[in-house]
Amino acid sequence: MLELLHKIPLFKNLTENQLMCLMNGTHIRLNPGDLLFKQGEPAKCFYVVFEGAIRLTREISNQEVVLATYEAGTFFGEVPLLAGTLHLASGQAVGQCHVYCLHEEEFWQMLMFCPSVRQAVLGFMANRMQELQMLSQQHDKLISLGTLAAGLAHELGNPTAAARRATGQLHDTVNILHNLSLESIKQHLTPDQLEYLLEIKRKAIEQTAQPGEFDPSVQMDLEDELTDWLETHGVADGWKLVPTLVAAGVNTQQLEVIGKQVSANGLSGVLTWLEATLAVASVVNVLDQGVTRISELVNAVKAYSYMDQSPLKEVVVHEGIENTLTILSYKLRKHRIQVIREYEQNLPTIEAYGSALNQVWTNLIDNAIDALGEGGTIWVRTFSQKDCIMVEIVDNGPGIPPEIQSRIFDPFFTTKGIGAGTGLGLEIAYRIVVGQHSGDIRCFSKPGDTRFQIGLPIRSFQEMNRSKSEAALSEASA
Repeated sequence: MLELLHKIPLFKNLTENQLMCLMNGTHIRLNPGDLLFKQGEPAKCFYVVFEGAIRLTREISNQEVVLATYEAGTFFGEVPLLAGTLHLASGQAVGQCHVYCLHEEEFWQMLMFCPSVRQAVLGFMANRMQELQMLSQQHDKLISLGTLAAGLAHELGNPTAAARRATGQLHDTVNILHNLSLESIKQHLTPDQLEYLLEIKRKAIEQTAQPGEFDPSVQMDLEDELTDWLETHGVADGWKLVPTLVAAGVNTQQLEVIGKQVSANGLSGVLTWLEATLAVASVVNVLDQGVTRISELVNAVKAYSYMDQSPLKEVVVHEGIENTLTILSYKLRKHRIQVIREYEQNLPTIEAYGSALNQVWTNLIDNAIDALGEGGTIWVRTFSQKDCIMVEIVDNGPGIPPEIQSRIFDPFFTTKGIGAGTGLGLEIAYRIVVGQHSGDIRCFSKPGDTRFQIGLPIRSFQEMNRSKSEAALSEASA
C-alpha cells in the first residue's frame, strides 16, 4: 500500500509517518461505465486514482458536458469537500479502475498533518473552481447560440423547401413560354438558321450559369461594340439588349452570322427574343443558386450543431469540417482566403462528441482567417496514423512568435486587440480534444507556416482507457 501511495505525485514528499495517516482509506474497483458518484449527491470522499481513469461530467442545461478525465496518479473530490457543497459533477469509470478513497474525516486530517499536500490541494481547488465557472458560462452561451441556430434552421427549412419547389415549377413554366415564343420567330427563319440561333442560345445560357468576371473597362468596350453593331443594323432600342447579351458571352461575330441569315425586318424580333430568353434564364439561375445556397446553409447548421442526435456518436470528421467551412464561407470570401483540402480517402470514423469537435474546427479555422488578414491560404489535411486520425489546419500567415507559443492554450491568453478576442478559443479546443476525447493537439509555427495538429483516437474511449489500465497494471506488477 505504501508503495502505491509513493507513486502518487501528490504524496511524493511525505514521510513514512505521514503516509501512515493515509492508510485508513477504502479501495474501490470499478468496471467500465460504473458510477463512482452522481452529481447532486453529498460529497463524502477525496479520491486518488491508482489505475484506470475517471471521467467527470456535469449536466448543464439538460446536456452532459465533460469537465475532465483523471487518470492514474491524479486526485479529485477536494472541491465539494472544501466548499461544503454537493457533488458538482458525476464521476464514471473509463475502463477498469482502482480508486482509493479517503473519507471526509481522514481528508481533513491529511490537510492538517501534511502541509505540502494542503498547499497543493488548495492550489488545485482554486484552479478547478475557476475552470468550472468559465466552462459553465461558456457552455451556457453555446447552448443559447445552439438553440437560436436550431430555431432559425427550423424556421428557414420550410420556406426554403417551398422556394425550391417554386424554382422547379418556374423552370418548367419558362420552358413552356420559350416554346410558345419560339413560334413567333420561326416564320423569319429557315430550319438551319433556327438551329444556329438555338445553338447560340444554348451556349449563352451555359455562360450565364457560370458567369465570368470581366474587367470593367473590358466590359464597357464589349458593350460599346455591340451597341454600335445594333445601331448600324437598325435594331430599335438595341442598347437595352446589350448588358444581357454581353453577360451571356454573345459577340459581334455571332450577330454578324445572324444578321446575314435573317431579314432586316426580322432581325430586331429575333434579337429581342434571344435577349429575353437569356434574361429569364439568368434570373431563374440566380434564384436557383440562391435557394440552393440557403438550403446548404440550413443543412450545415443542422449538421454542425448535431440537432436531434445523441452527443456521443460515430462521427465522420470530413463532414464536420465541411459544415464548418460552409458556416465560415462568407468570412473566407470576404478576406479572399483560399482553402485547400487534402483529405485521406476512406478516413475511419471515430466515436466522438460531434458538435464539440465542430467547435474545435471553428476556433482553429477562424483563428487562421484572423491571422492571415487579407489573402493567403489555409490547408486542411486529414490522414491516419497508427490508432489515431490526424487533422492539420495550416495557414501561411506571419506565424506565432516563439516566446508566446508555450502560452497559446492558456485561458484568457490572446494576441488580439481589446474586444477582438476572449483568449478562450484555443483553451476550449485543448479541453475538447485532450480532456473530452483523450486526444492530442499541438502547434508548430514559423513565418509562413503555422500548423495545428490534432490527433483523435479511432478506438472508443472505453477500449483506449482499458489498454491504458492494462499497461499501468503491467508496469506496477513489474
